[in-house]
Amino acid sequence: MKLPGTIESLIKAQNDLDSTAFAAHFTEGATVSDEGSSYAGRTEIRQWIQQATQKYQMQLQPLDYNQTGTVADLTVEVTGNFDGSPAVMHYHLDLAGSFIRSLRITG
Repeated sequence: MKLPGTIESLIKAQNDLDSTAFAAHFTEGATVSDEGSSYAGRTEIRQWIQQATQKYQMQLQPLDYNQTGTVADLTVEVTGNFDGSPAVMHYHLDLAGSFIRSLRITG
């Protein structure tokens, strides 16, 4: 499956457990929604993914990707230290050029 460079790089940053590189893929005012919580801006996004990564050691394997205009849906298999691993998750993205404007993660 062919993924845009931004998405490939985001997955690589997660799999390298690099929260700084992960957060760098987002616009300065980006938002993330995950597990009933929301995070705004690169600093909060970096802190969120760093805490989640330390706790769960998540690894992502892309399964499907669809994009229409600036709206994209990425389906990934997530493995890590959590009940139910592996799990299929859906990343609903709003893109702004080579950056992510928003990400909503659903199960």
